[in-house]
Amino acid sequence: MEVQGKIKLIDETKTYGNNGFRKREMVITTEEQYPQHIMIEFVQDKTDLLNNFQVGQNVKVSINLRGREWVNPQGETKYFNSIQGWRIESMQEEVAGDMPPMPPADAFEPATDLNEEDHDDLPF
Repeated sequence: MEVQGKIKLIDETKTYGNNGFRKREMVITTEEQYPQHIMIEFVQDKTDLLNNFQVGQNVKVSINLRGREWVNPQGETKYFNSIQGWRIESMQEEVAGDMPPMPPADAFEPATDLNEEDHDDLPF
């Protein structure tokens, strides 16, 4: 799955437990009629993917939905969901990559050999 939007927040990498589990969270605001603020977490080595991005950038994030079941000490079963990112791409680079850059207007020579009678050479 993918989520597209503008980066609203990039948090610092946090380390948990004795095993050194690392997690870094970001928030993306979608650009639709009713914008949503989606929190996405990056874990372990994926936390470094966010180093090259900043607040305000338009991005596309590839995500996995995760769900967990937990039984509390009272015996009640609870369910938790998370959104984990595993790839992030800048949308500006993608747009620029599809089209070659346009040369400046002064790079073109004006057409001087136009004949008014030749302007409509369509057969219909």
